[in-house]
Amino acid sequence: RNAGHFWLKPAALEPLPLQISHTHPSKQRAPANMSSVPAAELSKEQKDELLCTYAALILHDDGAEVTPQAMNNLIKAANCTVESYWPMLMAKMINTTGMESLIKMGSGGGGG
Repeated sequence: RNAGHFWLKPAALEPLPLQISHTHPSKQRAPANMSSVPAAELSKEQKDELLCTYAALILHDDGAEVTPQAMNNLIKAANCTVESYWPMLMAKMINTTGMESLIKMGSGGGGG
C-alpha cells in the first residue's frame, strides 16, 4: 500500500476524551465516548492533535516512517492544516517511545 492513497476527512474527526472535574474520583462519571462530540465542536488544538494522530496511525499501518514531513503530506492531501509544531512533536514522541508502546498505552480495558 502507498500512504499517499489514504485520505483524512475532517468530518470523520472525533474528539479525544476530556473530563475536568472537581469531584472525588469515586463519584466521577466515565468520560463521554469519543464519538459523542461532533468534530465541528472541537477546538483547533483538538483537531490538530487528532489530525496528527490519524496521520501517524496511517503511516504506521502502511509501514512507512512516521516523520513530520510525511504527516504534513497526509494532512495537506486531506485539505487540512495544523499548527507547524504538531507534526514535529508527534513524530518525536512516536520515534522516542515507539508506536507499538503508545498504542498499547491507549488500549487498556475498561475498569468496570
